[in-house]
Amino acid sequence: MAKTFDAIDARLAAWIARQRMFFVATAPSGDGGHVNLSPKGPIETLRVLDERTVAYLDLVGSGAETVAHLQDNGRIVVMLCAFEGPPRIVRLHGRGEVLEAGAVEFPEATALPEQHRTVIRVEVQRIADSCGFGVPLMAYEGERPQMRAWAQTKLAKGGRGALDDYVAEKNAVSIDGLPALG
Repeated sequence: MAKTFDAIDARLAAWIARQRMFFVATAPSGDGGHVNLSPKGPIETLRVLDERTVAYLDLVGSGAETVAHLQDNGRIVVMLCAFEGPPRIVRLHGRGEVLEAGAVEFPEATALPEQHRTVIRVEVQRIADSCGFGVPLMAYEGERPQMRAWAQTKLAKGGRGALDDYVAEKNAVSIDGLPALG
């Protein structure tokens, strides 16, 4: 049922591109701290760069756990699961690094340029799938408008640097006090 793959081939890359969202999990080093699991999307913010590398556009948000954890130890897993069609879960385990926004192009991403916080690039070390029988079938209704509307409101009230100011205030450290963005 479950199997591992040597690479992200064209068939697997096409399956990844058909999913609606993905999840990212990281954890700080040692026994303490909080494990972080975040939903990400839309899928246009994730790109397969080659058969062992993926990247995603990290948008301005309420926390910076992934960035802090990657700077701490680099461990990351990207998970995708099929909510439509045949059941399947794919996990991409690897080492991640934080790049500047714009380091990788995401031509189909619809987020405002000011929402682009960083790019997370993952050198994939293990590619595995599993059955996904426990993942419910769900119908896609569309993207939520709140994230873009929130950013537009911030920019309208605070000017061009409003999201940079937000990142400096809210994303400088993780919830465990690890340095993140600053």
